[in-house]
Amino acid sequence: MILQALTQYYEDLLRLGKIDRPGWTKTKVSWGLLLNSQGQPVQLLRLQQENTRGKKTVLGPQEISMPSPVKRSVGVAANFLCDNSGYLLGIDSKGKPERTASCFAAAKALHLKLLETADSPAARAVTAFFTHWDPSKAAEHPVLQPDLEELLKGGNLVFWYENSPVSHDPAVADAWNRQYETGGDDQMVRCLVTGRQAPLARLHPSIKGVAGAQSSGASLVSFNAPAFCSYDHEQGANAPVSEYAAFAYTTALNTLLSDRDRVTRVGDTTILCWAAGGEPAYQDCFLDSMFRDSYSETDILGVFHALASGRPADWDQSRLDPSTRFYVLGLAPNAARLSVRFFWQNDFGTLVRSLITHYRQLEIVRPGYDKFPTLSIWRLVLETVRKPAPGARPAEPNPRLAGDLLLAALNGTPYPATLLDGVQLRIRAEHSISRGQAAIIKAYYLRNSQNTQFKEVMTVELNQQTTYLPYVLGRLFAVLEEVQQRANPQINTTIKDRYFNSASATPATVFPLLINLAQKHLAKLDDGLARYYNTQIKNLIDRITQTLPARMSLPEQNAFQLGYYHQAQFRYTAKTQKEEE
Repeated sequence: MILQALTQYYEDLLRLGKIDRPGWTKTKVSWGLLLNSQGQPVQLLRLQQENTRGKKTVLGPQEISMPSPVKRSVGVAANFLCDNSGYLLGIDSKGKPERTASCFAAAKALHLKLLETADSPAARAVTAFFTHWDPSKAAEHPVLQPDLEELLKGGNLVFWYENSPVSHDPAVADAWNRQYETGGDDQMVRCLVTGRQAPLARLHPSIKGVAGAQSSGASLVSFNAPAFCSYDHEQGANAPVSEYAAFAYTTALNTLLSDRDRVTRVGDTTILCWAAGGEPAYQDCFLDSMFRDSYSETDILGVFHALASGRPADWDQSRLDPSTRFYVLGLAPNAARLSVRFFWQNDFGTLVRSLITHYRQLEIVRPGYDKFPTLSIWRLVLETVRKPAPGARPAEPNPRLAGDLLLAALNGTPYPATLLDGVQLRIRAEHSISRGQAAIIKAYYLRNSQNTQFKEVMTVELNQQTTYLPYVLGRLFAVLEEVQQRANPQINTTIKDRYFNSASATPATVFPLLINLAQKHLAKLDDGLARYYNTQIKNLIDRITQTLPARMSLPEQNAFQLGYYHQAQFRYTAKTQKEEE
């Protein structure tokens, strides 16, 4: 299903003119060897261009549409018109002259074969070059000598004729297209992706750009050991995919990965998305709502409500149709291959309805300093790891959590237990609860729990009417902490730092001590303030209609934590409103 969706996306981009036709791909090129009509090198062109990486500007290769490269392992296999100096010039710095000679011989045979019938000055120039070039004298050639050291460091080299790459010559391009379309002597199979009879792709092109994977490229589909093979099939014959389909899906995937503005990473998972038809506005809308903070809550939800009701909506001057098919793919590195973390597909309207529910369940009162209206996936995941020290590298979250959380949000299924587990570990370690952690607790139980009484306290703001004991105890703890802070304004360590975890887990042991301590703090306050806090404490104690439990379960501890958070935010909200009055 993934390969079919990517192949269709390739065909959408091809129809829009945004991608190369089969057999061609954007290739990074560093050098151009300019030939004259007799095939003699007359100049070595530097094709590097300036690229911005962070705050730095560096020289890097430029991308040119070239014939698709072969997939190399350990054997000798030449590329057409674009390769390293070992293949096209017969020289390199690897210290293996016999292998280098074999590489040049393979490139020479390939070019002379493919260009045998090509009738153009550019084709004849390349043919003449390979006919007369002597690799043993390449290092002394005056055209190569000035830049020989840098040339041998690596980078692709292409042939240049007059003012453009030889690959742009129509006769040369036709020669390559004929070779690609005939498939040579490849086995004919029924393609599992397209369903058509076509030449078999024994090796699929490499996929580059997945964070953590090999920089030279990794495979999504490969068979490189007998354990992966069956019925004496070799390599790609075990799951027959045609040359066309292999080229199409890998080209689509590499195109998506090369667009760094529309690729996001959470943990070790690289997340891609695309819409049927190739319109990038769908990608931007999804990524802006789930992973970025560039749009306000009003902007996002306004568009979402229109799409959820089945009406088209505008996003960045593009019209979004809720019936458009949309895809989300998560990839992670796995040795020489890529691991599929998750794959989701449905129409865009269904995605939007699921996200509206997701955000409604996450909605919670937030501190005044928190300027982010929504909690993106990466913010939620980061709530499960410790906050880094200044200048330190952030801790990595559970590698599967981002994918599991995203799928739960898109499918409307229960949130993963690892999300709540990670949040609980952080709360216990830090003795506090953040806006994101409180939102996760609320959303988790709204979606996962069947307890009606428990759900009644999973609210956006403080629930002042409930008598649910764990929640009331959390509120009471927040009030007792406030009393301590008012009695000792310069205090650095409060009861939260010493008793937060034990108060939520074993209230019968801790709360008598805390209430007794609060009486001493109240004695330090003036009469009006002491009466105010005494009233709050009495009202909350009156809501406790049962014996304090010796131990509370995990869901009850979560209700305690949410009650504490709500009461603390209510205090700050009330204080701000009073100051404004």
